[in-house]
Amino acid sequence: MKRTRTSKAWMMEHVNDAYVQRAKAEGYRSRAAFKLLEIDERDHLMRPGMVVVDLGAAPGSWSQVALKRVGVKGRVIALDLLPVEAMPGLEFIQGDFQEDAVLEQLESLLAGAPVDLVLSDMAPNMSGIELTDQARSVYLAELALDFAARHLKPGGKFLVKVFQGAGFMAFRQVAQESFTALQVRKPKASRDRSAEVYLLGNGFKTG
Repeated sequence: MKRTRTSKAWMMEHVNDAYVQRAKAEGYRSRAAFKLLEIDERDHLMRPGMVVVDLGAAPGSWSQVALKRVGVKGRVIALDLLPVEAMPGLEFIQGDFQEDAVLEQLESLLAGAPVDLVLSDMAPNMSGIELTDQARSVYLAELALDFAARHLKPGGKFLVKVFQGAGFMAFRQVAQESFTALQVRKPKASRDRSAEVYLLGNGFKTG
């Protein structure tokens, strides 16, 4: 298929992107690693021994960061519709998080273990129809929040990608109810033109 001017421009930007170059140099699978690294440096999300669930993990850069942070005594369980190349210590499930059977597989792997941190960098396959894409994005964030609400330990943390637009504020208000504090984070590695932000819930409240 012939490349459009837009795709060529994106490719040039991607190749010249400082975070892409850093990811290659430092062995991360994508530039997204630096989004999580920056938020973790600021908000101290992870520490050794934690149980972390990484939703929307492919190609695996967030899992790479999490594995380093939680160490050999911690656990990182990742899930994505796309494959993630194996890495030492990573427990990975390939499947669609929207399907009950896949969720049950994830819950089975947890075997009742309380989760310290739920990460979600999930995004829908974009159709180009803004309202549809935004609705799908918010829906995935809602699924991640529902999972977090059922599996986080008291005081646990939740980091989720959401695109600003229709439904964003309503989702933010619902998420706020489950945590003692909810902050918006826009890491430097998130491109300025992107509507993506990350909501960080601290201090999960049970009951």
